[in-house]
Amino acid sequence: MNHKTEIQNFFKGEVLDDENTLTTYSIDTSLLKVRPKLVVFPKDTEDIKNLVLYVREHKKEDPTLSITPRAAGSDMSGGPLNESIILDVTKHIFGTPAINATNKTVQVLPGTFYRDFEKETLKHDLILPCYPASKNLCAIGGMIGNNCAGEKTLIYGKMEDYIESLKVVFADGNEYEVKPLSREELRQKMNQGDFEGEVYKKIHDLIETNKEKIMAAKPKVKKNSSGLYLWNVWDRDKFNLCKLIVGSQGTLGIVTEATLRLVPVKKHSLLYVIFLKDLKPVASLVNELLKFEPESIESYDDHTLKLAIRFLPGIWKSMKGKNFFKFIWSFLPEARMVLTGGFPKLVMLAEFAGNDPHHIDETLKKVDTAIKKFHLKTHITRSATETSKYWTIRRESFNLLRKHIHGKRTAPFIDDVVVNPEHLPEFWPKLMKLLDEYKLIYTVAGHAGSGNFHVIPLMDMRKEENHKIVIELSEKVYDLVLEYGGSITAEHNDGIIRTPYLKKMFGEHILGLFQETNLIFDPLDIFNPGKKGAQTSKYLSQHLVYS
Repeated sequence: MNHKTEIQNFFKGEVLDDENTLTTYSIDTSLLKVRPKLVVFPKDTEDIKNLVLYVREHKKEDPTLSITPRAAGSDMSGGPLNESIILDVTKHIFGTPAINATNKTVQVLPGTFYRDFEKETLKHDLILPCYPASKNLCAIGGMIGNNCAGEKTLIYGKMEDYIESLKVVFADGNEYEVKPLSREELRQKMNQGDFEGEVYKKIHDLIETNKEKIMAAKPKVKKNSSGLYLWNVWDRDKFNLCKLIVGSQGTLGIVTEATLRLVPVKKHSLLYVIFLKDLKPVASLVNELLKFEPESIESYDDHTLKLAIRFLPGIWKSMKGKNFFKFIWSFLPEARMVLTGGFPKLVMLAEFAGNDPHHIDETLKKVDTAIKKFHLKTHITRSATETSKYWTIRRESFNLLRKHIHGKRTAPFIDDVVVNPEHLPEFWPKLMKLLDEYKLIYTVAGHAGSGNFHVIPLMDMRKEENHKIVIELSEKVYDLVLEYGGSITAEHNDGIIRTPYLKKMFGEHILGLFQETNLIFDPLDIFNPGKKGAQTSKYLSQHLVYS
């Protein structure tokens, strides 16, 4: 059967299988390559519903048929990669978000790029504060699929905290509104006797039957994107399947619209910049800064800073700067510091924000006094250009490496580990020792205030021994992370790169519950198969890139 021809008979959007398209959609920003058979660009929700019905109808005669939703493709885990049909929502299913400034909510389509979305919310002095560092690249659908987080998560939380309701196409081909339900609403829903009602009933029963084990399995860290969040669905007051769909990477259904909560933008902020000559004080410094309740504590290392200096015009363009010489002048603090104390091993950014500039100034004085004992070079930004410079370098750290390193490539596979900050004094040196055993060149950036670090090795993936290192080092690093009660991924999710390690993190029983959850929502395995339970390290090895 020619699926392309059959789909074109009812599909209003484009259905492509040319070499260029299939090659483009074989990769995201991960270490993986998986070639699809078709890439489709739905015009609207009806296209999505009809495609689900088609796959449902033909699944028995062709068990390989499936659909993987994809937004911007900025994922680092292989989440939007699949061997069958890729469904890209960014070409047609986007638009100007409908903002309710009074209620501080917004209705938005999944293919809307965050950079466009934020321009509209800022017109109302509102923002979605869980945006990731890839805010200039990502789209709303992917942010929901990965349960995104970023520099403001320390105070504001993750995407899961901002979803008011979702519209989702389930495996029966119908679109449903998913929102928090009261006990009585849940009872009515479970008694419907249709596909939707059965989903609610079976998930409720699964959670009730396993509630103690499920709650014990909940990661005890500030951020987690691993697994399916069964522990967040039912608090005995509200039953909310949005808490399960967020972070599920399209394995439970296809999101067609989201209603999100926004927060007011704070009027003033200052960055307290700290330059560290070595990484030993990192853990203690983070714990000291947390006492003053900063909005964020971010970091990037010397490799990233050197790349930023080397490719200053690119950084300047990312900032959309107008005065290049003023931008160059903003590096004066770093120049002074290098001349007097050498190049920093790590730059840490602590942001303090609020509506009262006097209060921010007073807080920074207290911070300055408190960290004198560390004997570190520090700097407080005093201009928008200067502040923007630091944030741009932090946000662009991964792209700087990806675009400008030749011969080796960014290798994100242990790129998102998280432990609680109080464990950093013990955890951090052990992690560095593990990495150094393999003599890897790597960069470190991330959300230091949450104990979440993005460790990105630079590797030549044309060498078979580096493929072996990916598997071997992942095992060792995740063993260490779990020894300290952490999570294997704080915000980048499982995808292909980490699904083989879900059993290590959650145990066999909880992994079985994840698989049972997938079967309840998707009994024919239509949506993004293999993620969140079934894929193995062998599949991971077979799909690592050779470039």
